[in-house]
Amino acid sequence: MARKIAFHLNCLEQGGAERVVSNLANRFAANGYEVLVATLWQGENEFQLDKRVRRVDVGLRPEDRKKSRITQFLLHIHYLKQFLRKEKPDILIPFARKALYRGLTAAYFMKIPVLISIRTDPAGHYDMLFDKVQIPFLFPRADGCVFQTEGAREFFAPRLQKNSRIILNPLNPKYIGVPEPEKRTKTVVQSGRLVDFKNQEMLVRAFHEVHKKHPDYDLKIYGPDSKDGTKELLERTIAELHAEDYVHLMGASDSLEKDLADAAVFAFSSDWEGLPNALMEAMALGLPIVATDCPCGGPRTVMTNEVDGLLIPIKDQKAMEDGINRLIEDPAFAEKLGRNARKIAERANDEAIFEQWRDYIEALCTEVRAWS
Repeated sequence: MARKIAFHLNCLEQGGAERVVSNLANRFAANGYEVLVATLWQGENEFQLDKRVRRVDVGLRPEDRKKSRITQFLLHIHYLKQFLRKEKPDILIPFARKALYRGLTAAYFMKIPVLISIRTDPAGHYDMLFDKVQIPFLFPRADGCVFQTEGAREFFAPRLQKNSRIILNPLNPKYIGVPEPEKRTKTVVQSGRLVDFKNQEMLVRAFHEVHKKHPDYDLKIYGPDSKDGTKELLERTIAELHAEDYVHLMGASDSLEKDLADAAVFAFSSDWEGLPNALMEAMALGLPIVATDCPCGGPRTVMTNEVDGLLIPIKDQKAMEDGINRLIEDPAFAEKLGRNARKIAERANDEAIFEQWRDYIEALCTEVRAWS
């Protein structure tokens, strides 16, 4: 009899954790598992679920909206607990910070194994007073944890580290097997939403210096506006540098596998990340890459300096400038890095990642059942 798996997160609006959950839910359903996805709300632009996956609303009811924040918090736990009692899944897998706390609290006195997943840099996200109160109480209740990087795992207590695995994000298949371009364009690219921690301003300023040496090159940044003021900051910086002719904010794109494939360089400038999908996608496309070695170790997890990309310190404009120049000026070296980067598809393809999750889930369910 196939196991029943329940995922829990806020919603399925397009984002890193949401993409992984929808991908895993669909894969488990296609492999005969009964899959539920319990969310608090539905968004306007969501990832699609296989028709065999059941979506369940565990969010607040209309009459709850006027109640106090404490009451709403307790109701979130109550509705998730009701869901678990009714469905009796073999395992609960909450994704992202608040969902982890809700899941562990709701399942606290139930014989349901809980597999949590940390999806971002814990520093600055799991070290507030709210976290310091809940983590010592709740995280020992977790039967397992999936981290994306070793750096993220090292942030937490030894017990959680011991009961964990590192599993990469699955690559979107459309980035795998894209043919090498016959000739690369004189374009440096980046993809990812316009948001402060990606430090695209540093990239723009670094490329402004690159352009002085290589005036036939331009920079294209693909990604939607996060509405945090970053887009306006970039526009002001571009105007300040009089760079309108060679620095372009391209907006969101659904065809990045085509837009990026023949670029000369992919420049990754983040100050911190979890495990950046955009970087992995650029690797799968075989792009020559210069990337900041940002916490909590995402780039270092998937890249080796001088082998399949260049790793540079965060917030180092000169290092970014030098890295881009090096890849432009040594195309043979750049192509070697790009060819090696393509190998990411061997360990992060859809099937490989699904199998790692499946084996971990099966091991946890078997282990918990043996203890019961």
